[in-house]
Amino acid sequence: MKSSSHTVVIERETGCAELLSRFFPSTPAVRIPVQVTALSSPGGKLKEATVLEFGGPEYAIFLCTLPLEFDDRVRLESEHHQSAAEANVVAVQYQQGRKAVAVKFQHSADWMTRA
Repeated sequence: MKSSSHTVVIERETGCAELLSRFFPSTPAVRIPVQVTALSSPGGKLKEATVLEFGGPEYAIFLCTLPLEFDDRVRLESEHHQSAAEANVVAVQYQQGRKAVAVKFQHSADWMTRA
């Protein structure tokens, strides 16, 4: 029997939201469930439940299936924090059929930093 000295290195796959977060280095990783409403849609009826992957008082990043693009307006609501905020899409990252969206809050979303 031959002995092998090969080392197998398994790289962790970088997620879509994590890739986008590199452009927002001061935005920390979080796990905040939210309801996203696309305000640009007729009647604001396009909604989706998702989780903020990165977030702070200025920016948030989340995975999304809504048809959001640059400069669209959204409303993020958190039941846990009993808060809501409106934001504009500032970046979109596509990777392997998934989409991450970065938004900038219109007003500081201090609830993002509360436990």
